Amino acid sequence: MVRAPPGPDRPGQVRVYTTNPGKVREIRALLEPRGIRVAWSRRRLVEIQGDSLEEVARSKLNSVSPRPGELSLVEDSGLFIHSLGGFPGVYSAYAYRTLGLAGVLRLVRGRDRSATFRCVVGVRQGPEVLLARGAVTGSLARTARGTLGFGFDPIFIPRGCSESFAEMPADVKNRYSHRGRAFRALLRALPAAFP
Repeated sequence: MVRAPPGPDRPGQVRVYTTNPGKVREIRALLEPRGIRVAWSRRRLVEIQGDSLEEVARSKLNSVSPRPGELSLVEDSGLFIHSLGGFPGVYSAYAYRTLGLAGVLRLVRGRDRSATFRCVVGVRQGPEVLLARGAVTGSLARTARGTLGFGFDPIFIPRGCSESFAEMPADVKNRYSHRGRAFRALLRALPAAFP
């Protein structure tokens, strides 16, 4: 099995593979207070056209070569709009690049606006892989709101909140977000998975 990052007296390190600096900021905020250093490899990984976020995350992990003493880490997220049959889901990055926020909002005009943001985070050391999941339900705003965050953050309002993710300071967003929940699940799973 993969070894867990050492405890706070000997911080471990994970290497995050992504081209998204916003994700790296959030990951650092979630892991570094727990004594886990975060190194960043700004590298675009091939994203297969899989049927699930788990499949995409596993594929990404298989495309990197772990460095000695580090865990490789990837993350894949998707916005699943209920009235669109879960679209864009695993195609969220593509939908964001091609349709943008305004295009997605046009698709839900006159429809139910409920949605779920999902995240799968995976770590790998050698051949061993651990995946953790997080999700948050909410609804789509009528217009983009806020300048914080990235991606679909300006149009997603988590259930029980009045602000979009892009209107929330990072520490507040991490409390509610799919990514925050996935990383908290990962941190809970590490000690049991890697005795």
